[in-house]
Parts: sequence; structure tokens; C-alpha cells
Amino acid sequence: MSFIIVICAFAQGLIAQDNKEVDHSYKPLTLKLSDDGNKYVRLIMWHQIWAETNNLDVENAKTTITPSIRRSRFLAYSQISPRFLILTHIGLNNFNPNNMTSLGNNGDSPQYFLHDAWVEFKVNPGLYLGGGLHYWNGLTRLASASTLNFMTLDQARPFGHWHSLGYSDQFARHLGFYAKGDIGKIDYRVSINQPGANPIANGTSFAKSSPIVYNGAYINDKENQPTGRTIVQGYFRYNFWDMESHKLPFEVGTHLGSKKVLGIGAGFFSHPNGAYNTVTEQHVDVNHVAIDGFLDMPTSDGKGAVNAYVSYTKFNFGEDYLGRWAGTGDNVYGHLGYYIKSAKLMPYVAVQYGDYNGHNNAENNHIIMSSINAGINYYVQGHNAKLTLEWHKINNDLNNGSDISQIRFQAHVFL
Repeated sequence: MSFIIVICAFAQGLIAQDNKEVDHSYKPLTLKLSDDGNKYVRLIMWHQIWAETNNLDVENAKTTITPSIRRSRFLAYSQISPRFLILTHIGLNNFNPNNMTSLGNNGDSPQYFLHDAWVEFKVNPGLYLGGGLHYWNGLTRLASASTLNFMTLDQARPFGHWHSLGYSDQFARHLGFYAKGDIGKIDYRVSINQPGANPIANGTSFAKSSPIVYNGAYINDKENQPTGRTIVQGYFRYNFWDMESHKLPFEVGTHLGSKKVLGIGAGFFSHPNGAYNTVTEQHVDVNHVAIDGFLDMPTSDGKGAVNAYVSYTKFNFGEDYLGRWAGTGDNVYGHLGYYIKSAKLMPYVAVQYGDYNGHNNAENNHIIMSSINAGINYYVQGHNAKLTLEWHKINNDLNNGSDISQIRFQAHVFL
């Protein structure tokens, strides 16, 4: 409770300062390479600093608060011609007292690493082709969620939308080639990639009943030939109202009333022979499909904005497979938020349900994962500077079937 009081007092202090009409104006960090500004280098940097309680569902546990750096990132992209673009993105994730080291180089501490590096060429106004380590993901809108402007505090855990994170990619990025563009009111993205060689825990299932491991790409077939080396994914969306920018793949969490957006999408993720059955000694296809809908619009009186999102995903990793983020079965996710413009506040709630075939408790009874995140954003200056306080709850976590409950606070700034 004292943690909440301190955070509220901190937020109230900022609100009081904000009422003094402090100048928070901001211009993007852009280096112009031509007089008209058509040739440029855009620089973006951001930090997300967290404070989290321990798992409040552990009986008789002493309440503790742990600080961490959830993200520390630098991104730059440049366009010196409308025909091509280059982007580089490096960053650090999840730096906390338990993994920091005394000298910064004498242990397994999180370090800055390559998140994205791609080049892109314009073929025509409706088609762009690119390649490299990229974030042009398929399946759902939130599979390519921007971490700069979440409507919620973060991507909802378990990461159903980032289902491949650590299994076939590098932190939700794949290495390969993509195509993207707009055709009238439809925007699309498809990519063909090769999976990484080091899946989390060798791709072993959390479900003891499952004979599946998600590392089939690095087990040769019965003719001793490589297989499972190709992933194809895509996402297609119809935009009823305003079109959103797709210069970059990062999907906006909320426009805070600056746009009127309604999009209905469908996507897929296909990894032929991506998994392996250790009993039959045969490769297994990994195939997921999803549909979703996104609404973000100002209210009729102009005093706020409504944000809503819902998705349904059918996962198929193979028989009873259960991974860290999802498993073979069904996932439903939805969130709702309301922006109060005069107060710069946005309360929200997000829920997720995962009914996965192999998800059982210690008594081998089938259980369903559910999670809820309820919180509030205070926008000091839009998404450039905001504070978020959130209650985070998971019932029947996929890792061990336990319950998790936390209070989390985030200070977020990007320039």
C-alpha cells in the first residue's frame, strides 16, 4: 500500500507542475540532409524504467519493490531517396539487480544487441520489398506492437501475440525478407524467414504429456537432409476510416484521439516441419491463424478518445505442446481504454484467456490460463513522457501453473 501512496504522490506532484503550463513542446530528432527535408536521418531513443512488487500471491511473502530497466533503446532510420530506406535498432531489455554485474563485463548481464537492421526498396506505391533482421510480423496487429506507444503498460503476458519470441526469432525479430504496402483501403505485410538456431530451453514443451519439441529446424529428416528452415507469415487488414502510416512496422497502441481508426485484420504464421515429435521421430508443422479488430477514435464531443482491441488466435505447435507464451489451442485477448483529454489520463483494462490442450495442473487436470491487467496512464506529454500504474494478474501461468499478482509502475520517456 505504501508503494501505491508514493507513486500517487509522485504523479500528483507532476500534475501540479503541469498545471503551471510548463513548456513540454517537442520536435522529432531529425537531421536534415537536404534543404527541403526530403533527405533525412531520424533518431529515436527511449527508456522505460519499472518498479515492481514481488508476487503478491505467494503466501506470507514479504512485500518488496524491485527497480529495473524494462527497455533502453536507440533507433535510427534514413531516407535519402523515396526509393530506399535503411534502419538500425539496438537495445537492452530487462536489466535488474539480479542480473547486473559489478563491472558490467564480468557476467551474463543484459547487453545492448541488435534488434532490427534492414534495408527497403520501393517497387511502386503499393509494394515495398526489404530484407534483414526485421519486425514485419504476421498473425495479429499486436505481433508488431510498438513499444513506444502501448495503450497498456506493456504487451500482455504471457506474450500470446509475441508467440515466437525466443523460439524461432531474436526478441520477436526474424531474419529474412518481407513485402509490405497498401492497396486501396487494405494494408498488408508478408515475410519469408529462416528460424534461429537457439530456441529457449531447446524448444522443450512445459507439458510433460507432449512429445513435441520446437527445434525441428535443426534436426535433419530421415534422409539426413535439412528441413524446417523456412517460416512464412503475413497480416492483412481492411481500414474503414483513416489509414495509418506503415513506413515502419511498429503498430501504434493508441493515437489519443488524433486519428479515427477502425481496422479488421487476419493473419497467419506457418513453419513447415518446424517442430519434432520425439516419439514418432517425425517432423511436425507449426501453423497459427488469427483474426482481430482495432478501434481508436475521438469521442463526438472532442473531450477524449476510445481505444479497443480484440483478437482470436488458433495456435497449433503440435500435439499438446505448451510453450512459455502459448500452446496448441485457443487464445482470446481484448483490451479497452478511455482517454480523458482534460486530465491527460487513460484508465484501461486488458484480459487474456488461453485454453491450451497440454495445460494441466500437478494432478493432471486441465486448466485454463487467464490474465488481467488494469491500470491508468498519465500523459505528461503524450507518449513522449508518460507514467503508468498497473495491477497485473495471471491465473494458472503456463510455466508451472502458479498464480501471479503484481503492482507495476513505469516511467516512460522517448525522444
